[in-house]
Amino acid sequence: MHRILLIDDDAQLGPPLATYFQRFELELTHALRPSEGLAQLAAGGFDAAILDVMLPEMDGFELCRTIRKQGDLPIVMLTARGDVMDRVVGLELGADDYLPKPFEPRELVARLQTVLRRRRSDGPGNGQGHGPLEFEGLHIDAARRSVLRQGVAVELTGTEFDLLHLLAREPGRVFSRDDILNQLRGHEAELYTRAVDIVVSRLRKKLEPLDCIKTLRNAGYSLALRKAPP
Repeated sequence: MHRILLIDDDAQLGPPLATYFQRFELELTHALRPSEGLAQLAAGGFDAAILDVMLPEMDGFELCRTIRKQGDLPIVMLTARGDVMDRVVGLELGADDYLPKPFEPRELVARLQTVLRRRRSDGPGNGQGHGPLEFEGLHIDAARRSVLRQGVAVELTGTEFDLLHLLAREPGRVFSRDDILNQLRGHEAELYTRAVDIVVSRLRKKLEPLDCIKTLRNAGYSLALRKAPP
């Protein structure tokens, strides 16, 4: 059973949501304050986190930034009114997905299942039948979900790694934004092409000074690196 941490100051939200989650073999723990949630995350054992944007002590964006500094735990953000700028900021900070409030519990479960399924299929011991991928200046190990840039480890979020691995499996192939969204977030996820641009921008910055990702106007993205010689 996957353990999920909800950090939301609405005390009425946690109990019914926890009961609903049990139908899908998801165990939900509810923290009302960011400090409480961070302490529970530090103790370990969680598979994903759900963060509200409007929180006491610090807002959900700052909380997302803090969690992301500590690792690549999948994060789904709850954004009031579904405001586009909230979505953009959350994704720029490293959130894996977003859901506007009010939401249907079944849709939240579907989003969580998507990020958890992706992590399970790409996690340690599940290299998708691919060995490490070697390019000039870049090493990608799907089994360990690790990336080395010029020999130095690079910390990527789950979505950033999945995007890089997708492009690297077929270097030179141009993936459209819809191709990327369908493969990384599942067909049930709302298409939001701006999200792809945000993740690509973050990934490029983390992989500098390598010029890894090529943009083809009105077409999409491709990996621009040459494979390392054998």
